[in-house]
This record gives sequence, C-alpha cells and structure tokens, in this order.
Amino acid sequence: MDRTLEDLATIVEREVEDYARGGSWQTSIYALSDVAHQCYAVLAVPDYPRQFKAGIVVMARVENDLVFIEHDITDRPLLEELLRVGIPREQIICTYLGETAPTTDE
Repeated sequence: MDRTLEDLATIVEREVEDYARGGSWQTSIYALSDVAHQCYAVLAVPDYPRQFKAGIVVMARVENDLVFIEHDITDRPLLEELLRVGIPREQIICTYLGETAPTTDE
C-alpha cells in the first residue's frame, strides 16, 4: 500500500485515539497527540478515590515510515488494529515486546 508519512501518521493517530472512545467505569480516558513528533497515546486517569495510578494504555509513534508501538496493555492489541486497516506487518515494530527496527548495512 503506497502512502506518505503524513498519511501513515494520520492512520496511527486515528487508531490510537479510538482507544479513548467510551471510557470505562470510574476512569477518565484521554487521547494525547503530539503531531509535531508523530507520537500518539491514550491515558487512563482513575476517578477519586483512586485505587490505581493514572497510566498510559497504548502509545505509538511514526518514524521513517515505520510505526513503533511503545506500549500496549489493551485487550484489543493496536498491532491487530493497524494490520486490519492495511498497514503491513513489516512497517510495525512492537518495542514493548522487545522488537527493534531493522538495521541497514551500508
């Protein structure tokens, strides 16, 4: 699939933000986007009294035509959602699983 970096970033932003829709009981969910750095996340903040700390639910960034999934604790993995919308597996690096970007030998 031929797409520009901007298109890839737009897709990743949309898919990450989808995790912020709906929220859950006694928790506020926020989509966070740093468009300049092409970094997108969803933050969960429990209501008071807090039984759990606030934390990142899912986070991904786009760099050099690759998607780096930095964090994902969802029951609906972002990897699967990105594959579903047509991003090839070769363009997705799951750093939270220990994957690293391919190196180029020059």
